Amino acid sequence: MAGVIARRARKQRAFRWAVLIVLGVFFLLPLVAMVEFSTRDSNTWSLLIDWPQLSATYPDLSDGIVASLLQAALTAVLMLLLLVPTAVWVRLRLPRLRRLVEFLCLLPLTIPAIVLVVGLAPVYAWVNYFLGGSSVTLVFAYTILVLPYAYRAIDAGLSAIDVKTLAEAARSMGSGWATVMGRVVLPNIRSAVLSAAFLTVALVLGEYTIASLLNRTNLQVAIAFLGKSSATMSVAVSLTALLLAFVLLLLLSLFGERRSSRRRKESTS
Repeated sequence: MAGVIARRARKQRAFRWAVLIVLGVFFLLPLVAMVEFSTRDSNTWSLLIDWPQLSATYPDLSDGIVASLLQAALTAVLMLLLLVPTAVWVRLRLPRLRRLVEFLCLLPLTIPAIVLVVGLAPVYAWVNYFLGGSSVTLVFAYTILVLPYAYRAIDAGLSAIDVKTLAEAARSMGSGWATVMGRVVLPNIRSAVLSAAFLTVALVLGEYTIASLLNRTNLQVAIAFLGKSSATMSVAVSLTALLLAFVLLLLLSLFGERRSSRRRKESTS
């Protein structure tokens, strides 16, 4: 009996390793090909590191990088300002509307980007009239686009704590709602807020369809145009953006594991 269990365990271990190797080759092979292709021109990576020279050589690319970073930061801030107070208020005062709010936040996930653009085009006609055609105005569209991912992260953080008890305890001690949000609720959902922010940054840095169809500039649009004139630089920038998103998600995972291990130590001590 012990021999059968040992053989079964060895087969399962071999199967897991085979799956991991196949998936590793599937994901790593394109990255290796991108590295090999981008290094055919020896000046590509050195130029990518030298920001003044990059701005002078590829001004559209530098504008796209700056625009995407600004869009990512502003989208994360706007998303948190809208979503965190709304999610907390619904849990405290309007629990019956929780399903409706969840449905509305998850709705953009079911709508293709091209359909969103069709609906947003008339809205952005007025946005252009009042605010101009700056690429920063994409923040409004991106805030809608990231709602499903950000809501899930924040909702999971709120589900892990007793928001109602914490808020009532703080209110009974004379705290205002601003104090309850800033000093009671937010410290307890810090990892969820960071998760939502990191997911927002990763999504905005990789978004292309809405920016392209609304004739705005961001990193992915700049990469698409750059590919027509300098393929090696286009691939290098794409690889850098991909690695940046991977690093953000890795930091998110490490931070979440550190927080969970710290809570386990505190609960056992």
